[in-house]
Amino acid sequence: MTKARSQQVSLEASPYYHCVSRCVRRAFLCGESFEHRRGWVEDKLLALAQVFCIDVAAYAVMSNHYHVVLHINAPQAEQLSDLAVIERWHQLFKGNLLSQRYCRGENLLKAEQAVLKGVIETWRQRLQDISWFMRLINEGIARQANKEDQCTGRFWEGRFKSQALLDEQALFACMAYVDLNPLRAKMAKNPELSHHTSVKKRITRAKTAHQLNHPQQQEKSLMRFAGNPRQDMSEGLPCRLSDYLELVDWTGRIVRSDKRGAIDHNIPPILTRLNITADNWLILSTQFEGRFGRVIGTLQHLKRACESMNYRRIPGLANCKLLFEGG
Repeated sequence: MTKARSQQVSLEASPYYHCVSRCVRRAFLCGESFEHRRGWVEDKLLALAQVFCIDVAAYAVMSNHYHVVLHINAPQAEQLSDLAVIERWHQLFKGNLLSQRYCRGENLLKAEQAVLKGVIETWRQRLQDISWFMRLINEGIARQANKEDQCTGRFWEGRFKSQALLDEQALFACMAYVDLNPLRAKMAKNPELSHHTSVKKRITRAKTAHQLNHPQQQEKSLMRFAGNPRQDMSEGLPCRLSDYLELVDWTGRIVRSDKRGAIDHNIPPILTRLNITADNWLILSTQFEGRFGRVIGTLQHLKRACESMNYRRIPGLANCKLLFEGG
């Protein structure tokens, strides 16, 4: 039975989620003569991330679907002032009469202030809501495409699919899986040539950076890499950018058709830190979406998350234990 979206996304379980939207009937509505629409999706995705309190960790826009790894930045949303919440929401919608008057600096009655306060808190929650984020991407692209085609009807096949990423192992395996989508589909020969992906955008920015791993010199439209985990680390992905790019490059060489199954013994050090074998990593980076259900992580995190999300049974238990625990 389909589980309600509100029950699939739980900040208590994880702030990281892998989401996928596919075109209706999986038709190539963003491919062949419609390649430019991949740019529409990429631009819309990154623009909305600047408004929402949601960070984009990875993405890949394909010809008939797109993947995105999102981070819900709840602390950022809670720290926004009432005015900041209204201004962000007004970038998406007109708001209401009270919010418009508030922005103009007009005095509101106490009753009006109370009503507006409740509305602001609703908007604050929506600015950290993945469903609202994905909805605005998909609705905008559908309208734009239908206008271009001079037609009506569905563009996306239905609800987007989401998977909770419970720990570093699941997070980086999913990010690499997403970034390498064009290589597996033979749309690109290497990561730096894979158009409309986060890894290409990161590599392009890295080429001009004086200090590759410095957060301030990384791609600003994407979630930054903060470095290896430590108690006082700054906000960001728990890994060095150089380690991640090395991992993606190494994996990309393996998944090439002429190299499939040939495991290089000089594996990137990050795999040792994540406690994932080279063989298991190859499976994760090529079969991630198909191997797992709604929640992914090591056995310990998986059991804890399923309890907090009130799952009757643990989905994907065998694969999580085999691929993340090594047996």
